[in-house]
Amino acid sequence: MTFEFEEVRKSLKVTVLAGGVGGAKLVVGLDRVLSPGQLTTVVNTGDDFTHFGLQISPDLDSVCYALSGLADAKHGWGRQDETWLVLEELRRIGAPDWFALGDRDLAWHLKRTQLLFEGQTLTQATANFCEENGIRTHVLPMCDEPVPTLIRTKEGTWLGFQDYFVREKCQPEIAEIVLLGNEQVVPSEPVVRSLEEADLVVLAPSNPWVSIDPILKLTGVRETLMKKTVVAVSPIIQGNALKGPAAKMFRELGIDPSAQSVLRHYEGILDGFIFDRLDADDAEKWEVSDIITESHQTIMNNDMDKSNLAKAVISLGERVHRG
Repeated sequence: MTFEFEEVRKSLKVTVLAGGVGGAKLVVGLDRVLSPGQLTTVVNTGDDFTHFGLQISPDLDSVCYALSGLADAKHGWGRQDETWLVLEELRRIGAPDWFALGDRDLAWHLKRTQLLFEGQTLTQATANFCEENGIRTHVLPMCDEPVPTLIRTKEGTWLGFQDYFVREKCQPEIAEIVLLGNEQVVPSEPVVRSLEEADLVVLAPSNPWVSIDPILKLTGVRETLMKKTVVAVSPIIQGNALKGPAAKMFRELGIDPSAQSVLRHYEGILDGFIFDRLDADDAEKWEVSDIITESHQTIMNNDMDKSNLAKAVISLGERVHRG
């Protein structure tokens, strides 16, 4: 490392773009090693949807539950110590039960839906959850308007992302991923401000197609990041994703699922790139210009792993920033 980490903790402003379980884990690590007020997390809302009339924000919930210590550590999503009485009753009366909402989880969906009905924005409702659960990191939905991610299958069927991901268990072959309306939607003012003021922007080890791209394709985001120091962490290790369908999506879209493919996916905005040590041999063959790459352990099995990866990300960001 080329600098004292404690020195950076006092001054660096970091904005991380995230979604899913891998993203939530790195956010927790960054939250642990940075001081209050230094970290802002911008979360994908492309897989938000309405279920039984309730506003469901899966990625926002994964990040917020992880930061509050309420997450189910085994699954990486949902609430710890969850009960399932409502879901059991839904099954008994023949209602759709493909999206598993636990009782504690359901309580927050009810409150968020009520806050939105009363006129609050999704940003305001998320701030309400963070305040009530002692979350010190600024957590922002990428925008307040609905911008659904749609999947077109090889059979020609169109699916909302949660229908593809949960109801269909990622089984249909993907022909196309469409981010509906993203390029016409402007991020919320807090998101714009967090990106403009950031010293370092981090692309978390989330699915590039359906967690990070929905944020990058909002009006003005990519252009802003081209002026910033940006470091990404690969979610692909030895051709596979630890969780979720990222590797499957790469293959079905005709792209080799590899850390190098993730790097290429972000070319044009990227200054630094972290990949797992297991891919170090392959990385020696990469032809990369103007992007500093480093290998680290990116599998986060515990809090120490999360903190260590967060420190590596910040260290690389500072190295790139100083040139």
